[in-house]
Amino acid sequence: MESRYNPAEIEEKWQQLWAEQGADLTPEAIKKPKFYALSMFPYPSGNLHMGHVRNYTITDVLARVRRMQGYRVLHPMGWDAFGLPAENAAIDRGVHPAQWTYQNIDQMRAQLQRLGLSYDWNREVTTCSPEYYRWTQWIFLEFFKAGLAYQKEAAVNWDPVDQTVLANEQVDSEGRSWRSGAKVERRLLKQWFFKITAYAEQLLKDLDQLDGWPERVKLMQENWIGKSIGAEVTFKTEAGDALPVFTTRPDTLWGATFMVLSPEHPLVEKLTTEQQAKAVQAYQTAAAAKSEIDRTADDREKRASGQAVMP
Repeated sequence: MESRYNPAEIEEKWQQLWAEQGADLTPEAIKKPKFYALSMFPYPSGNLHMGHVRNYTITDVLARVRRMQGYRVLHPMGWDAFGLPAENAAIDRGVHPAQWTYQNIDQMRAQLQRLGLSYDWNREVTTCSPEYYRWTQWIFLEFFKAGLAYQKEAAVNWDPVDQTVLANEQVDSEGRSWRSGAKVERRLLKQWFFKITAYAEQLLKDLDQLDGWPERVKLMQENWIGKSIGAEVTFKTEAGDALPVFTTRPDTLWGATFMVLSPEHPLVEKLTTEQQAKAVQAYQTAAAAKSEIDRTADDREKRASGQAVMP
């Protein structure tokens, strides 16, 4: 045995042997405890970086340990390949999105294989493939039929370059898109939602079954579910419009002196004068240019976008 580690020689030798033996393939149905090792699918940008290596090494170690402990391990890999970023990147390069995406997948798959990660490549998933997204469409329709999918307007993080919506985690501390670098805007967008709140109680109860999870992570999940106990009280404007307000302290309502509407509330236009409406619009424009951190900072000065008196 060589005294020095020669990766080009050793890795190639053992990876070839593992492939011949099918060491990473998911065993057929046998009487063994099952273990599912799943990492977040990478976006096929074309090249892995050390963040990928760190992330997928962790899952690989778990999968290998469970195999050695006698588990029947399913350890797949897939590609988060659906969306406008792929289209925009293809437009920039003057190629078809499918060509650009699949060539990146081929390159990144080869890089993962060179790392020797123990994936069952027979279980590979590509989210832009019709064979895959036909099932996401089917699941959505099942939610819709059950009354668990609905549309409403809501404020989103909008990337003006990629022309797509971003999660808060995809916006950096300067309020820029993690991918395009563009200054993120806040926009109202009519979009689909799942009625997860219908399962809030069940989700909260099941947190107790997460043995071994850090308490801080369980607390984050509890806050994300966001159950509040209170009452919805309906006030009336002078014009007779209903304004439902949720409060966790209905006993303090007799001391209420005013209510605040978000600039996007449908009643704002009806309750404001022309001058006040302009002030609201200016406020929205200024707020859209701020990052999520700036908008929610505890030490920022509070501002009113316009006032409309309501009894």
